[in-house]
Amino acid sequence: MSLTVPPDLLRAAETGEIEEEAFVACVRDSLPYAFQTVSRVAADLAVTDADFADNVVPPPGDAERGQLLRALASDAIRAGLERHFGVRLAFQNCHRVAAFRPSATDSEAYRRFTSSRGQLLNQSPTLRNC
Repeated sequence: MSLTVPPDLLRAAETGEIEEEAFVACVRDSLPYAFQTVSRVAADLAVTDADFADNVVPPPGDAERGQLLRALASDAIRAGLERHFGVRLAFQNCHRVAAFRPSATDSEAYRRFTSSRGQLLNQSPTLRNC
């Protein structure tokens, strides 16, 4: 799964720095499922006092799963989404993405979510293909 980069954005990247919003728009348009998922967990976080909000619904298909994996495996895409939504993202398996408040990245909840134990507890036979 790759980004679909508009020619004008590619030209801008070839000649220098690009605007953050242009990059985020490229991610939004190229990886709509991933963008919507991150947008939703960030919005869920905004209306609660919890340290984080997460997605526990598996993607509907391989294309959507690939989008989420691509977005969160790329340092640039992940960081761009974090800056855009004002959150810190954490990821488990093929679907469980969480948005944490930046101030919560030193919290017990963040350490628990990103721990080896947390990863193992989030496994199930239905997630083995991701």
